[in-house]
Amino acid sequence: MAIEVILVRLISFGLGCFYSTFVLFSLTLGFVKHPIAFFSRKKRDVMPSVLNDPDLGTHGYVHLEDVRIHYVAQGDETKPLMLFLHGFPEFWYSWRYQLREFKKDYRVVAIDLRGYGDSDKPSGIENYQMSKMVADLKQLIPALGYRSCVLVSHDWGGAIAWSFTAYHPELVDKLIVLNCPHPGIFRSFMQKSWTQFKKSWYMFFFQVPCLPELMLKVNDLKAIERIFTGRQGGVTSGKCSAEDIEAYKYAFSRPGAATCAINYYRATTRFPAKKLPKVSCPVLTIWGCKDVALETGLAAAANSVVENHTVKYIEEASHWVMMDTPEQVNKHMADFLK
Repeated sequence: MAIEVILVRLISFGLGCFYSTFVLFSLTLGFVKHPIAFFSRKKRDVMPSVLNDPDLGTHGYVHLEDVRIHYVAQGDETKPLMLFLHGFPEFWYSWRYQLREFKKDYRVVAIDLRGYGDSDKPSGIENYQMSKMVADLKQLIPALGYRSCVLVSHDWGGAIAWSFTAYHPELVDKLIVLNCPHPGIFRSFMQKSWTQFKKSWYMFFFQVPCLPELMLKVNDLKAIERIFTGRQGGVTSGKCSAEDIEAYKYAFSRPGAATCAINYYRATTRFPAKKLPKVSCPVLTIWGCKDVALETGLAAAANSVVENHTVKYIEEASHWVMMDTPEQVNKHMADFLK
């Protein structure tokens, strides 16, 4: 097992170095063309007003064993808990459409994962291995006053949710995953799919130190803006406004946030997860088919590791499906929860 881990790390780092040459060329070109803009950085000390919208909920913190987790909550505390987990490079705000929709029937709580937004950001790659995030959730649910929850997740939040539900089925009544493959089938799928391997280039690039952080930070976090609004892979519906982008930049510009977010990827090769048990609770996967990072075939591939699995495809949606087509996503969620 140790030899296999070492080989995976070496191969991943080697591929990361390969992709780094292209990123370095692009960064150098950007610097030569616009040297002043390259180093520009807006000071962001004041929280954007969209994050203080009372219609989204109230800000709060939960102190766990290792970290303090920031959350936004709304709805009657006597109603069932619906817990939201975001992905990369996001934070709780990605669930704004779902917080408004489901606060009538649930106590909706959207958290900043460790390392993100206003949650604590422990240093060191070892603090971002899957077991740490699973432990956070195990403590978080009772700390919020509940015995179980409906767990809603996207991207990296989905990977955590898959793992958490497999290890702690008693804490999850139903699982909803948006555009995130089951961790147990992703590597084997990528080994068989050249298209998925090519799409996963950034996962290898993120194994390299320092350069990924530089790429994301230059030109006043232009990469963050491009991720959400670019022609390739951005929110296709236009529902990501300039104010929304400023909110994402504000969250990602917190000290240490870039390295912590990338450390999630670095930890996967250094601390590989064990094989997961089958997921026994009902699972809904919602998949935006215009995802430029993940193949659509990954959605149904989870059938082999889930006992009760429903998949809903949204053809016109991107990776950011909950922002692209919130009405369709909310309807699929509501139908599933009934």
